[in-house]
Amino acid sequence: MTEENYNYRTSQTLLRNQFPGKGKFKIPIIPRFQERPGDFDDLLLIGFDKTHLEDQNHLDRMVHFFLYDYRFERVWKNPDNDMEKLSRYRAVLSPDFSMYLEMAPVMQLYNVFRNRWCGAYWASKGLRIIPTVNWGDESTFDFCFEGIEKGSVVAVSTYMASEHDNRQDQKEWFMAGYNEMLRRIEPEKIICYNTPFPEMQGKLIYVDYERSSWRYLNYERSFPKEDLDAFKIDGASIGNRDTIEPYLIGKGGGSAYGGKWRPNPNKPQDQRFLGSPGEIKTTVMKNGETFKTKIGDSGRAEIERHETDHGRSDKHSNPHDHRINWNNPDEHPEPGPPINYPDGAPEFKQYRRLFSMEKMIVVPDGSLNFETISEFKRSLHWGGEIEFVWNGITYGVIRYGTNNKITIYVANRPETEKVCETADDALEYMVGEDRLRDVITKVKVISRTV
Repeated sequence: MTEENYNYRTSQTLLRNQFPGKGKFKIPIIPRFQERPGDFDDLLLIGFDKTHLEDQNHLDRMVHFFLYDYRFERVWKNPDNDMEKLSRYRAVLSPDFSMYLEMAPVMQLYNVFRNRWCGAYWASKGLRIIPTVNWGDESTFDFCFEGIEKGSVVAVSTYMASEHDNRQDQKEWFMAGYNEMLRRIEPEKIICYNTPFPEMQGKLIYVDYERSSWRYLNYERSFPKEDLDAFKIDGASIGNRDTIEPYLIGKGGGSAYGGKWRPNPNKPQDQRFLGSPGEIKTTVMKNGETFKTKIGDSGRAEIERHETDHGRSDKHSNPHDHRINWNNPDEHPEPGPPINYPDGAPEFKQYRRLFSMEKMIVVPDGSLNFETISEFKRSLHWGGEIEFVWNGITYGVIRYGTNNKITIYVANRPETEKVCETADDALEYMVGEDRLRDVITKVKVISRTV
């Protein structure tokens, strides 16, 4: 055996056995946090992806990993690389490697081990570590609380268990694991990132999600909107993630898909996808375009008619139809490619005379606008057709455009189109003198299908 081979097979990068652990899985134990005066006074957190060696303004925060796993995977591979940086902050929560309900059990176990090993390793090097606790369903309870001493301070997050956007309330799942955690760990204090549920017992330290967000960070040096160092794995930056990002709705636990889709209460146009069998709902967009949505026997939309060509008469007839697919993991309404009628469309009939009155939905001002870049990308992922105005010019983006790809253009000017492989490519389109990525949350959306 060569020395190189010997060093590899006996390295901690491979074995990870320097912490004995307990139980049959030998999950490493994170030592109890030694509290200091003021540790939990007006506590705010900072995401690992926003930490850096030059930061002087946020060192009183604790570092959290309630992020997509790809943003911090590197700490498992190279736990020493970020220690100097992390040691400067008030404390560090152990990495919240995901525990999605849909995960294979061995991956859930693996991620619990990684959480505790990183925490134990950093603690052995002098960092102040608070264990982050997460869980799956009841089958994970025999290992997901291991590696945490009784009476420890722990951290949890309710963000992905709470109902918001199109995410479903997953409180039942959360509370089952939370109560089991109270029984098994008997934590001294519980840091709760995001608003606690009223049913949560124990000595809670509430950390405001919004105040801890990147919007309230104040850097002394200039940073791009996304610090690319945060995405480095073994020295390489991660590129566009358009393929996977629509599925990254959850961060850490519960359903990987954020629960089953439901209409967003702040977006009345979502209501058109659900109704009584046979019903036709009429939705009027801000630009006057009319959508007619037919509800099938399941109480969910099965086909929708758009009485518009979306500013691309070469791609859409007026009217045209879209079949609505629900066969996806989170049961999100997903319009398919346009069904065009160059020779005239058939009558859009109701199934039953019982529902002779069409239900009208008038879209209010502002409800179509995008709050985040991710919302825009998700809309395109689900088959969205979008029209917006910027500096007095109307633009369109269609999911099934030229060559069945994302196509962005100035309305009624096919020569301006850009054919894109991904939503990230579309965001590079220049709307006048501005890049769409920089203004997508500022444009006025006047029509949007998803």
